[in-house]
Amino acid sequence: MKASIEQLAAYVPEKTLATLQAELGLPRLVRLSANENPYGTSPAVATAIKNWDFTQSNRYPDADAQALRTAVAKQQRIDPDSIVFSVGLDEMIVMLSRTFLGAGDQVIVSAPTFSEYGLHAEIEDAKLVSVPTLANDHVDFKALAAAITPQVKMVWLCNPNNPTGTVESLADIEAFIQQVPQETMVLIDEAYIDFAADAAQVTAMQLPAKYENVVVMRTFSKAYGLANFRVGYAVFNQRYAATMQTVRLPYNVNSLAQVAALAALNDPDFVAATVQKNATERAKWTKFFDEQQITYDQSGANFIFFEYPDADRLADYLLHHGYLIRTGLRPGWLRLTIGTAADNQALQQLIDTYS
Repeated sequence: MKASIEQLAAYVPEKTLATLQAELGLPRLVRLSANENPYGTSPAVATAIKNWDFTQSNRYPDADAQALRTAVAKQQRIDPDSIVFSVGLDEMIVMLSRTFLGAGDQVIVSAPTFSEYGLHAEIEDAKLVSVPTLANDHVDFKALAAAITPQVKMVWLCNPNNPTGTVESLADIEAFIQQVPQETMVLIDEAYIDFAADAAQVTAMQLPAKYENVVVMRTFSKAYGLANFRVGYAVFNQRYAATMQTVRLPYNVNSLAQVAALAALNDPDFVAATVQKNATERAKWTKFFDEQQITYDQSGANFIFFEYPDADRLADYLLHHGYLIRTGLRPGWLRLTIGTAADNQALQQLIDTYS
């Protein structure tokens, strides 16, 4: 076994709600810690799944996900051959790390950010270099550029960033890319981009065609409400697209997942409604935090990162009153997923009562 793996701190996934609810003896438990879609999934998904030909269950799925590939390419206005599908974005992070990293290489992140970037760097025996965010938790692009050395093979940008929710402009991202050596990959994770107010102007989706070392990633887990189906994809420059298809496990995205993703993609009204309701509730949260004089980051995602004295005790209080939020991302800070109007109101009342 690699020494680097023996020393790893594992990414700990959420327990099931049923397990937690039983452990705590609660009549109801709402998970607002995993950034799931509180409005469920498009009804079109259930219809598509029910109509799938289950006599094909003994057959392997379409390895190229051709129908989904064509639909995504049309939606994003990109070359279909530039798309590589994965089992959620987790598998894509694994593939990218395996392909571009070796022992002694370095990976740069703007911290705090999604922990799996660092985890898979360490698995490949690479070193993680964390560059702190600015005081407002936006990316410090100047410091990020200064940290690049010949050993740096990958730079991760999560936009909007998890856990801060902060959104960087396309102009700032492209200006940074132009400072990065061509042999260093710039990986842009847009898992939450649908929730950004100006998503169409912020997305870097068109940059891989322009820059060989740029990769842009999306997932169906968030705004589309398909977290259980595990469908993600990345867009590559033609220099790397064919190679990444070779690295990808064959038949990685199963037929039901492909059917679900295609049905979700073909129901833009559900996504638009989700985004609108999230924006309305996000505004209520910022108003609440302002009134309570609670420090928080300006979020363009479906969650908010906020600072609170004795944060862990507040999280425990909320948990025992039926609401699970995310701890452990930064001392004194908590991240809560923006839920439904009723749950947000109840949670705000609990925080108000606690304070």
